[in-house]
Amino acid sequence: MPGTAQNNKTAKMNNNNRIAIDIRPATVADSAAIVALDAEITGTDKSAYWTDILERFTDSAMRIQRHFLVASSANDELVGFVVGEIRAWEFGSPPCGWVLALSVSPQHRELGIGSLLLDALSVEFKAAGIATIRTMVLSTDKVNLSFFRGEGLSAGPYIELEKRLD
Repeated sequence: MPGTAQNNKTAKMNNNNRIAIDIRPATVADSAAIVALDAEITGTDKSAYWTDILERFTDSAMRIQRHFLVASSANDELVGFVVGEIRAWEFGSPPCGWVLALSVSPQHRELGIGSLLLDALSVEFKAAGIATIRTMVLSTDKVNLSFFRGEGLSAGPYIELEKRLD
């Protein structure tokens, strides 16, 4: 059934050992850990934003279209998360899955956890009949560009445009 993430994955550690990772749907109880991880990475506390996202993306009625998955270590420490949503027909685009956020704790990077999270989200999208995923990355963000390109994402047919509203 869509909305049920895969559990019990393993990520490769630098010494070729494995670390057990549990990937599951996020709950409101994960809020503090998500806010803390995001603040550690971005340097900005976005508590209200993440509370809103968690409330909207953990609503069971929307589970087939919205996904908020977390990765936890064996000791229940939240080590990453991914947020995705199925969107359709903006500017003629057929339904596709959007990766809205993907974060992994700096202490747990380069272990494959980001790949596990993206794979789990992809499974959810495929189960809903989606064949394409998209995301946006800041053009100067070499780390995330490299990650997503390494996962097989490349430039798509759309160009993002913007205008400052001064």
